Amino acid sequence: MPFVFDNKLYLTNQKCFIITGKSVAYLTAFFNSSLFKYCFRDSFPELQGGTRELSKIFFDKIPVYEISDAQNQQFQDVIEDIQNEYTKQKAQRIDSMLFDLYNLTTDERKVIGFVEIV
Repeated sequence: MPFVFDNKLYLTNQKCFIITGKSVAYLTAFFNSSLFKYCFRDSFPELQGGTRELSKIFFDKIPVYEISDAQNQQFQDVIEDIQNEYTKQKAQRIDSMLFDLYNLTTDERKVIGFVEIV
């Protein structure tokens, strides 16, 4: 379930969900992170074929830290970079940024680990 940051105003001809508002780059990083996948994998009902139902009613229940515009810009920079060319190291860097933001301990980081979308 990859989430994509779009600041070029693309259109889609397929079903998709669009998030608007403030700190969208940060939300893109958060929803693609190992932290999100670990904490909320059981919050979204599983559908046939092993996919998950991504509905607004489930997203509304997720507590997300508010961040500053400067922090959002940092996330935008790394999100645009990883969308340009994906590497595991870039994804792990984004995870690390989020782990730092949420003040996770070394043990908590180990439990969450790294979950890669391929």
